[in-house]
Amino acid sequence: MVRPKNFGFNPETATSNTFQKPDASGADPLKAVAEFDALAQALRAEGVEVCVGEDSPEPAKPDAVFPNNWVSFHAGGTLVLYPLAHANRRPERRQALIDAVVRQLNFKVTHLLDLTWHEGEGKYLEGTGSLVLDHVERVAYACTSPRTHPDLVREWAQEMKYEPVIFAAANRSGVPLYHTNVCLWIGARVAVVAAESIAKADRARVLAHLTASGREVILIGHGELEHFAGNMLELGTWDEALGDARVLVMSATARRALEPRVFAQLSGSTDTVLAVPIPTIETFGGGSVRCMLAEVFR
Repeated sequence: MVRPKNFGFNPETATSNTFQKPDASGADPLKAVAEFDALAQALRAEGVEVCVGEDSPEPAKPDAVFPNNWVSFHAGGTLVLYPLAHANRRPERRQALIDAVVRQLNFKVTHLLDLTWHEGEGKYLEGTGSLVLDHVERVAYACTSPRTHPDLVREWAQEMKYEPVIFAAANRSGVPLYHTNVCLWIGARVAVVAAESIAKADRARVLAHLTASGREVILIGHGELEHFAGNMLELGTWDEALGDARVLVMSATARRALEPRVFAQLSGSTDTVLAVPIPTIETFGGGSVRCMLAEVFR
């Protein structure tokens, strides 16, 4: 996680992110830091090991709180760096943050996959925003958008030995979803997908892949998607009583959007559910809890 120094509304990214609120008057950096710290503290209280990196003051990086778009850490020591669509986000990629993960979480880099050179070609792939990964079945799901180029999905999948599942998805107004991780997340036992956001030509194929994984597939609608109920992450933790366990992390906004039946299904599929309020970050940054977490596989 990266504690932001200059959080704020980013007008460049708002051109493709419809979750961002155009009125930036309430984008208080101090409120964003308080929300960030509360989430990090809540994760640690559940036994999740958290590495907090510090954003640098200059240049100002309004989206630094979302590191999962520029880096991913994989089992076996592979480190991937990603091409970002908007120039004012590219300074977020900092070696000091990678070094902090290596030092604090004992991640050993054995292989670097650097895709950032594609920025010069105008092709982008924004990390685990663009890619929702089934690490067990080794399937990479991606909905195309200005930030997710299908050629780069295929290149990533070939390099990492995953099967690519590429599809189109849009909000209820027909605007392409900027990232895949707002409409789909995959846990150990369940997968949650906003199926009605997926183009009809692709929907059955995507659902067939999810079902074939053996997970329970839970459907949500546009209303839940618009409140970040597709943007969750299940993390590994450890408890003295339970031993190895899982905690499903979501925002309070997402929790309120879920029907009781769906929340009961999710609660029954994991060991703990953690819902944390991050209204400033969601409203003005246009991303939620999952976007704030770059998970580390050691």
